[in-house]
Amino acid sequence: MRLLLAEDEISLSKALTAILSKNNFSVDAVYDGMDAVDYLMKGDYDCAILDVMMPKLNGFEVLKHIRKNGITIPVMMLTAKSQTDDKVEGLDLGANDYLTKPFESRELLARLRAITRTYTNTADNELKYGNVSLNRATCELTGPLGSIKLAAKEYQMMEYLMSNPGMLISTERFFDRIWGIDFEGDINIVWTNLSYLRKKLQTIGADVRIKASRNQGYSLETDK
Repeated sequence: MRLLLAEDEISLSKALTAILSKNNFSVDAVYDGMDAVDYLMKGDYDCAILDVMMPKLNGFEVLKHIRKNGITIPVMMLTAKSQTDDKVEGLDLGANDYLTKPFESRELLARLRAITRTYTNTADNELKYGNVSLNRATCELTGPLGSIKLAAKEYQMMEYLMSNPGMLISTERFFDRIWGIDFEGDINIVWTNLSYLRKKLQTIGADVRIKASRNQGYSLETDK
């Protein structure tokens, strides 16, 4: 799941990015409201965390702009302010939740799970396709021959594929969505992780495969 974090306190942003990445979120971090708007308008995100007090544009202004432009992803407002009026303003502008600093990471993660689960209308933590299931809570991929735990990026790629079976996903789209716009590594990392996933699908006896379409991308297909 891909998330935008807009927080101008750099040390807090880095700490949150580490926590979220460890919990299988792919995170792009920005430090002011203008960049938040730019990333959200151009990117493909599942959720956003917006600090209220940011340079250039505050979190309320960012939220108002994206909602006006039809971006309906879940948004959590993150702020040191605890006044009721501020919470009401954020919720009235279209925020899905509001978390006041300081907070515990467990609460942040629980609230993110709640608002993203509501948004995706998922009844449980499991994705299924063919004879394979992916547990979103444990990151385990299960087939007839057993289960295997996926590494963070493998999990994010498999979740994306299983959420969009049959849809062609380009290498560039995988790269931008899973590793983020600012990642400076080589795009070969996409092919490497797809290779790992193919081997793991074989190991668990899956009847689904990651199909490559020349110069177009990859899709998840069943053998049937």
